Amino acid sequence: MIENLIDPVILFFAVGLLAGIIKAELKIPEAIYEILSIYLLLAIGLKGGVQLATVELQTILKPVFGTLFIGIIIPFIAFIILRKIGKLDRYNSAAIAAHYGSVSAVTFAVVLTFLEKFNVPYESYSTILLVILEIPAIGVGILLARIGSGKQFLFKTELYKEIFLSRSIYLLLAGVAIGYVAGPQKIEPIKLIFFDLFKGLLSIFLLEMGLVASKRLADLKKVGVFLFFFAICMPIISASITIFVGKIVGLSLGGTTVLATLAASASYIAAPAAIRIAIPEANPTFYLTASLGITFPFNLIFGIPLYYNLAKLIY
Repeated sequence: MIENLIDPVILFFAVGLLAGIIKAELKIPEAIYEILSIYLLLAIGLKGGVQLATVELQTILKPVFGTLFIGIIIPFIAFIILRKIGKLDRYNSAAIAAHYGSVSAVTFAVVLTFLEKFNVPYESYSTILLVILEIPAIGVGILLARIGSGKQFLFKTELYKEIFLSRSIYLLLAGVAIGYVAGPQKIEPIKLIFFDLFKGLLSIFLLEMGLVASKRLADLKKVGVFLFFFAICMPIISASITIFVGKIVGLSLGGTTVLATLAASASYIAAPAAIRIAIPEANPTFYLTASLGITFPFNLIFGIPLYYNLAKLIY
């Protein structure tokens, strides 16, 4: 865990977080942030697509079904905890549960750099699992919000667009498609930009994410003690369940660590956009502060090495 704390990627995040806390004059231009987010999503997709081109598709069937199971069961568990223990209302419980069933692509990128640093191999189709895990939880969250509420289901055209055609999903799928069609040989001309420079550009992006996360720290008093502990404990619960699922569906130690980290992460891009439309009754302060202000830094600093070591116990 100490090794992870002194990784340059994590240190960039810590520098950004500290800058926000002490009000240092540090700001990443919005245009650069947008470019970096597009770059990271495409790079993750490209890498997954290139690796997928070398894999027989039938080998991913069991992991895909295992991932779908995780994407459905985790928001249900989170919803029960939030309702029964946290005593939150149905709408906020469902909205938060949707975020904790969905995923963070940036956390995914960090766990890949973590495994590569320690030369731990992982399945080449992990990006596919990322895309699959992104969608089900949002749908489950919407269902949980509406069932028993006495209100009609909200299925609007813009909601479908936010879920299935959001920037994160589209760019990830586009990257996978390009990488798969091009293959390892034809991708060589752009390998320097999208592969070799990935960790450096990820570091700059995490500098900005540290600044963004620091702004959410001011909302900690609003979310309460329960939600603070939920945002730390729920990722551990999700990762623990996923480690057993990963073992059952035949993933390697590295692949299980990746899937466990995905399950433990919480969305702060795709899910907020969809939930804002589908569950307007929910308070954004709750789900954004929990996912971005608490869970995101916890996973980056402590969670990833914890999930890796938990996975090692059963391998």
